[in-house]
Amino acid sequence: MTLADCDRVAEIRIRGWQSAYRALMPQSYLDGLSVAEDAERRRGHLAQADGSVVNLVAEGTGGEVVGWACHGPYRDGEVVTADAELYALYVHPEHLGQGAGQGLLAEAVARCAAAGHGRLLLWVLKENGRARRFYERAGFEADGAEEPFEVDGVVVPEVRYARALPLISPSPR
Repeated sequence: MTLADCDRVAEIRIRGWQSAYRALMPQSYLDGLSVAEDAERRRGHLAQADGSVVNLVAEGTGGEVVGWACHGPYRDGEVVTADAELYALYVHPEHLGQGAGQGLLAEAVARCAAAGHGRLLLWVLKENGRARRFYERAGFEADGAEEPFEVDGVVVPEVRYARALPLISPSPR
């Protein structure tokens, strides 16, 4: 992902929230999300990046960015662990089911394994059945951890998913 991708990634993220989380969190919150504000946040994150967080984009057949994923170290509170975390994975609603999400997830898994992480963890809204099925088909399993996520005073529980990553040996020289 580059700075030039930030506007499109913000659009994908906001439209993804508005589509996937409809009826799962307050509509007034979803309606108030701003693509411009999110794009500015994306630019700020990229400008301050230290290399520990990886942003990936997926392009459609015409070269337009259709999906975005972000991963980095897993944080247990303020403590960084040896595991990796998939912080975000969104595909524009008009491009769902065309393989962009699977491609982004496969690339994130491969990069996290190559970096030596033993597991890849992620959080998903408990009631987001579509996302849960997507991750389960990719080998992730709910590990029993749950945490509340509050949106405009409404608690929207999240569940944690985990997947063991293959051990990748360094190439012989």
